Amino acid sequence: VQLEESGGGFGQAGDSLRLSCAASGNTFSIKAMNWYRQAPGKQREWIAAITGDGRSTDYAEFAKGRFTISINNAKSALLLQISTLKPEDAAVYYCNAIGAFGKEFWGQGTQVTVSQ
Repeated sequence: VQLEESGGGFGQAGDSLRLSCAASGNTFSIKAMNWYRQAPGKQREWIAAITGDGRSTDYAEFAKGRFTISINNAKSALLLQISTLKPEDAAVYYCNAIGAFGKEFWGQGTQVTVSQ
């Protein structure tokens, strides 16, 4: 499975932003997908998860109410909608896929920069 994030860039505090992750290859093996982020000098933190069929989602406490994860039926596109951007949302955002036997796949990340 190959993953490629897009949609990052510059945003102002209060804006909305949508990140995408294109999945290719053996996508039928994907059991679940996640979004993570890593700010400078900080550890990578988990944001949200969704099952491969899109029926179940879970969010980190900080993400509840402002972040929305979704997936298309073909499991080829994972989205993360961020509303009301905050300066602390500035980070590199990564998508992650869990395949058969728990094998994990990662994208290269997309940078989000937030100005006041």
